[in-house]
Amino acid sequence: MFRKKRDWNWEISSATKWGNVTASIESLAAKFIFPLKLLEYAIYGKGVRKVAYLTTQGGQPVLILKEGTGRRRGREAQRNNITAARIIGEVLRTTLGPRGMDKMLIDSLGDITITNDGAAILDEVEVEHPAAKMMVEVAKTQDDMVGDGTTTAVVLASELLKRAEDLLEQNVHPLIIVSGYRKASQKAVDLLDKVGVSVDIDDRATLRKVALTSMASKAVGAAREKLADIAIDAVKQISEKRGDIWMADIDNIQITKKEGKSLFDSQLVKGIIIDKEVVHAGMPKTIKNAKIALLDCPLEVEKTEFSAEIRIKDPTQMQAFLDQETRMLQDMVKKISASGAKVLFCQKGIDDMAQHFLSKKGILAARRVKQSDMEKLGRATGGKVISNLEGLTAKDLGTAGIVEERKVGDDKMIFVEKCKTPHSVAILIRAGLERMVDEAERAMNDALSVVSDVIEKNKIVPGGGAVEAEIAKEVREYATKVGGREQLAIEAFAESLEIVPKTLAENAGLDPIDILVGLRAAHEKKKGWVKGVNVFTGKIVNMEQKGVIEPMAVKEQAVKSATEAASMILRIDDVIAATKPKEEGKGPGGMPGGEDED
Repeated sequence: MFRKKRDWNWEISSATKWGNVTASIESLAAKFIFPLKLLEYAIYGKGVRKVAYLTTQGGQPVLILKEGTGRRRGREAQRNNITAARIIGEVLRTTLGPRGMDKMLIDSLGDITITNDGAAILDEVEVEHPAAKMMVEVAKTQDDMVGDGTTTAVVLASELLKRAEDLLEQNVHPLIIVSGYRKASQKAVDLLDKVGVSVDIDDRATLRKVALTSMASKAVGAAREKLADIAIDAVKQISEKRGDIWMADIDNIQITKKEGKSLFDSQLVKGIIIDKEVVHAGMPKTIKNAKIALLDCPLEVEKTEFSAEIRIKDPTQMQAFLDQETRMLQDMVKKISASGAKVLFCQKGIDDMAQHFLSKKGILAARRVKQSDMEKLGRATGGKVISNLEGLTAKDLGTAGIVEERKVGDDKMIFVEKCKTPHSVAILIRAGLERMVDEAERAMNDALSVVSDVIEKNKIVPGGGAVEAEIAKEVREYATKVGGREQLAIEAFAESLEIVPKTLAENAGLDPIDILVGLRAAHEKKKGWVKGVNVFTGKIVNMEQKGVIEPMAVKEQAVKSATEAASMILRIDDVIAATKPKEEGKGPGGMPGGEDED
């Protein structure tokens, strides 16, 4: 143990058990400013962390943080956080655009995911660093809010942090950078609204272009057009007008996927697909012009809530008891039949005897149907989910043109089709490979999201990096009006926006400098704001004419999310990490043995 006395005492407790500790006492003493300040320094020996702290005049140690707690502060903390966040951006950067590459993700169980969808990649990757986790949250927020543009949001946030790091090296205060970024973000959102073009939600050609653009980077090949048409029909079917606003909740669209056949065999069902079999072999497998009952209660004899004992002395009493159970079940089936129902979907169980009686009545039934599917059935058929069989009437029944059990692959499913005005529909996705089915589902989710975005907020902007280049030009001009050190941050924001066309060019094997120079020149001309990079030819072309258009809501959310994430990370100057719980039988640093020796 080393001690040195001046105006105060300090000591370094070390573990000599695992190796000698060498430290310059004079250099450590220079770190002390106040008598009771914790020495924020870790001395590492042979795999063992040593803790340094001060003592009072009486020799009493003053411990501020728990032993083993790690602490980084100032420039080091900022640098570590920025580096971790930028790494996440670099991971996703190569997936951006039609020429983006895919990632193969293998989890701890050996399951494989192959995708270039930003949200799916970050959802599968187990991120440890807290700053990197914030970037994952950016992708999740983007996916939850607008359903597309996750890669753009993360790459933009990563670039904002990269530019901010350069400014920090020039001694620009983090809060000045944050203030500049926020002003630039607000300006960018205003410009997006200005350049956004309103569209008619009945303009199918425009909606189709939006859907195709969102799926351009997905590995669904020529089936994109088929999937785009399905997505438009599905969203249009579930859209509803509330006052003056159109709403399109894609949660009302059920996506069912099964291996087999090809992507071109995917179909839209104007109704719902129930992944259940008909419960009894004697029931009909097809019913046309069906009246459908939706039950939330079991068709079983209820058990008592408390313990009960029935003493039977005569065999006839036993038979009477069983007969009474049968009559109760028979009465339940009679009530269903009396309402006019020919199809029954039950969220709970159906007794074997009740199944028998239902089959005698010619009623098709399914049990243990998921609650979410029951809700969708109600929206699709117009029926009401009934919790008490006593209240079931003909008015509560839903209707469908046909209800049929079909075999899809190895499984049997019940299709509820040809509903008159369904407010909930189903999409059946087919493909010959499980990985392809999963990727097609992700592509369909993106297409459904962007079409619903346009319907809810009917403005579009050109893609291909065109809108980012235009906003970057305008924000750069705005920076000169602001002046001061904030001007540097606003200019950095403008340069960060150009990461989108730059990355598109890099992923396509083009020269990013030539592309950026060409874009800037094109955007200085009249109506240049629609000019973007054609990744297939390497030329600067009119994106609207090429049909590369995106919802304004996607770009707006990407700018907001990226700015907020970058701002939050930049404001951190101190990272205090608690030590992980020690494993039983191991000393500090994960080594076997007991406590450190002085």
